[in-house]
Amino acid sequence: MSDIPSNKPYLIRALHQWCSDNGFAPFIAVFVDSTVEVPIEFVKNDEIVLNLSIEACHQLQIENEYISFQARFGGVPRKILVPVTHILAIYARENGQGMSFPFDSKSIQEQIPEKLEPSETKSAKQSFLKIVK
Repeated sequence: MSDIPSNKPYLIRALHQWCSDNGFAPFIAVFVDSTVEVPIEFVKNDEIVLNLSIEACHQLQIENEYISFQARFGGVPRKILVPVTHILAIYARENGQGMSFPFDSKSIQEQIPEKLEPSETKSAKQSFLKIVK
């Protein structure tokens, strides 16, 4: 059964499409370690929330292994690269509807290919998503 590919990237694409079709801004919560390319100054508690709306990002690609796009942070264009394994949740900013995913940073570190293996691993922290209304 371990040969079956993860359904996570498919769920992410579907929820992104649902948000876009309904005029919602799709946001993703991401666990950040050395394999994630994001502006580190916006990371808090090893996490960052990113806006995946058409207005906020350019050249968005939601692949089975990675999500990549370009976005401006403080007016500065940045390239973003997020392994799908590090996505904690995808949800609509306007109503909080979406999906969170189980996450274990220890097992993620074991799955990272050698070329992406971080030189230092961060301590495992339990993440959670809170609905704000």
